[in-house]
Amino acid sequence: MTAMDRIGLDRIEAAAKLVGPAVRRTPLIAARVLAERTGVEVRLKCENLQRTGSFKPRGAYNRIANLPETERERGVVAASAGNHAQGVAWAASTLGIDSTVFMPIGASLPKLAATRAYGATVHQAGETVDQSLVAAEEFAEQTGATLIHPFDHPDIVAGQATVGLELLEQMPDVQTVIVPTGGGGLLAGVAVALEHLAPHVRVVGVQAARAAAWPASLAAGAPVALDGMSTMADGIAVGRPGDVPFAHVADRVSRILTVDEDAISRAMLLCMERAKLIVEPAGAAAVAAMMTYPPAELDITGPVCAILSGGNVDPLLLTRLIGHGLGAAGRYLVLRVTISDRPGSLGRLLAAIGGTGASVFEITHSRAGAWLAVDEAEVSLTLETRGPAHRDEVIDALTGTGYAVRVQD
Repeated sequence: MTAMDRIGLDRIEAAAKLVGPAVRRTPLIAARVLAERTGVEVRLKCENLQRTGSFKPRGAYNRIANLPETERERGVVAASAGNHAQGVAWAASTLGIDSTVFMPIGASLPKLAATRAYGATVHQAGETVDQSLVAAEEFAEQTGATLIHPFDHPDIVAGQATVGLELLEQMPDVQTVIVPTGGGGLLAGVAVALEHLAPHVRVVGVQAARAAAWPASLAAGAPVALDGMSTMADGIAVGRPGDVPFAHVADRVSRILTVDEDAISRAMLLCMERAKLIVEPAGAAAVAAMMTYPPAELDITGPVCAILSGGNVDPLLLTRLIGHGLGAAGRYLVLRVTISDRPGSLGRLLAAIGGTGASVFEITHSRAGAWLAVDEAEVSLTLETRGPAHRDEVIDALTGTGYAVRVQD
């Protein structure tokens, strides 16, 4: 890493002066349910309420605003699954600069539409952000446009560091900050800002388990690329940490945690139900970590700030994720029950379910199936329950009554 790539407090403060008037100072709200779990104060830094719905405009605006006039005239280009795309499009339009964005073929329609609405010319290329980035790099070489990398540039990291400055002003007694992590721009920025202003604060990164490049990279002492990724958290699905973020994270971040898909969906559900906040899968990763790991394992000793890094989620995906989250939280129970194919059998099954306090959400009655005897039928049920303990009570009550019950994942 060259001296020009090093990010000091002077660079972060310059970014704050440049970015501050353009972006929102996002709120910090209490998270009582997480405080009860950990025994310490927990607050959420709501970057999901930032302009364009994520923290990304901070870095994008800082990077583009620092371009010399000769580069501005040739425009900028970026690659992103959505949040960086919108951040670059908004920042470029605000500064009067042309922007082109390459997005994966599977990018959500709302993110595509929003990126175009912010003023960018959008092309879809590749199946992943890494593949889109290759297309963006080729475009930059052909046209002279400046590539605005999602995370691997000092100006990007310095812009994201303004999140750390804000949360420290809002929560000066914070002891631990938990950060959703993909390429590492936000993690590095927060870590550097706090190292300079509050070196006692622990910074913890969180990755989706199915897209976790940081643990192996830190163990190897250099960024290591993943062979593949598969996660709903597309905002942090990055196959290789950035060189600039890595250099600042390696000796400044206490720990990198991973969370599974169930934990992410449960965290999104909690944010909606308890905090009244719409948070995308990547944005909920820090909350997922606090719901997954015991306080002792998190090594929490004082007030915690969990960053909600974004809130841009496709409504159709959100509908599926809510269902997934309800199932993961024990609020849905899907059963297949074999009953006698005689009048009144289905009514008796439903009466037994009603006696447990569960509600029938969906039901299918079938006489087809090679595994069924001639006088048997199978009922598929989706039940609304009050949580894991109630699920077990329902299953025990039905099996105790003599029903053959199969639980579906």
